[in-house]
Amino acid sequence: MSVLKIVNLEQGLPTVEQARQNMMRELDAARRTGHKGVKLIHGYGSSGVGGEIRLAVGSSLQQMKQRGEIAAVVFGENWAVSDSDTWSRIKRYPILKQDSDLGRKNRGITVVWF
Repeated sequence: MSVLKIVNLEQGLPTVEQARQNMMRELDAARRTGHKGVKLIHGYGSSGVGGEIRLAVGSSLQQMKQRGEIAAVVFGENWAVSDSDTWSRIKRYPILKQDSDLGRKNRGITVVWF
């Protein structure tokens, strides 16, 4: 099993609420199956300013972190060895060094840790 489950929230062009509900289902499934985290692909929005799904996902995840439901959230622009949450996971799971988005400042993803 991989450390990170990858979930594409853009697939099927869902509404914001459909994408948020899918995220919640996928986070629950990933936790139950023993994954350590989830890489959510939500896109950055066609306008280049930040899509609605990205904003809704970020807001929901911040609330979940504040409630203690998840351990950490690393937004794509911070998914790099210079980020303390990312670096602590890389030390624990060196395979993460091979992640194609690591260090690329990809605002279209968010990584969630349990």
